[in-house]
Amino acid sequence: MAKWTLGDMPPQQDRTVIVTGANSGIGQAAAAAFAAAGARVILACRNVDKGNAAAATMADTVEVRALDLANLASVHEFATSVDEPIDVLVNNAGVMAIPHRRTVDGFEMQIGTNHLGHFALTGLLLDRIRDRVVTVSSTVHLAGKVDLTDLNWERRRYQRWLAYCQSKLANLLFTYELARRLTDAGSPLKSHAAHPGYASTNLQSHTETLLDTIMALGNRLVAQSAKMGAMPTLYASTMDLPNGSFAGPGGVTTQHGYPKLVGSSKASHDKHKAEGLWTLSEKLTDVTFTI
Repeated sequence: MAKWTLGDMPPQQDRTVIVTGANSGIGQAAAAAFAAAGARVILACRNVDKGNAAAATMADTVEVRALDLANLASVHEFATSVDEPIDVLVNNAGVMAIPHRRTVDGFEMQIGTNHLGHFALTGLLLDRIRDRVVTVSSTVHLAGKVDLTDLNWERRRYQRWLAYCQSKLANLLFTYELARRLTDAGSPLKSHAAHPGYASTNLQSHTETLLDTIMALGNRLVAQSAKMGAMPTLYASTMDLPNGSFAGPGGVTTQHGYPKLVGSSKASHDKHKAEGLWTLSEKLTDVTFTI
């Protein structure tokens, strides 16, 4: 099977793409590739100054808008600012294995940023999306368990890595449930997921432990580049794929290589859990999807 490269990406002229967390890492690499292919790209960033610095390195079809996924008021404000049709929403931004913190709205920071913020954003923008939603997950979803009775770690002893794994499994449960609901409603929209494999980004530098140093060494010696890590996102965002597809690196370890469709855990396909997470997410964010 031939390797999928940026040369295989269809032209993106007359298309508008939103990429969350586009000021660094996978998001920046993906946004730059979209812009280079002719798309208008909205860089949705918590830090606007960093977003502007990233935008300065890209084609002139990009703009930066403020979005803090850990603050539902910011999510609503951003969504209100989008009054034009959007072809692709890339739910990319995230935090990983950070110390125990809470969002402005009281959610555990990792589930709040990685899942609930993106859930709310997608629901608020869905009536303006013309093509698809792509949500970035991770292979660590394999170790994830979504606890609907304590999603925000209010009763359990907080464990940073399990919280991260939970959020990445939630990304897939959301992706697949959205795909099912779109199909059942007869909508032409699609919902896909992607994972970058082991890519060198600053995501690995915020645990505030010795692990930051260890992962920084791994980034230099083992990880693939952010540009390669963005390839599955670009593949999922631009190719004609079955609804509910999951793209990732095609190498032997699934952590490196050119993108292809990949599988995910049995837990990620649990329809009962997905429906429960959807209902809880609507309740927590006060955002109801109209499909």
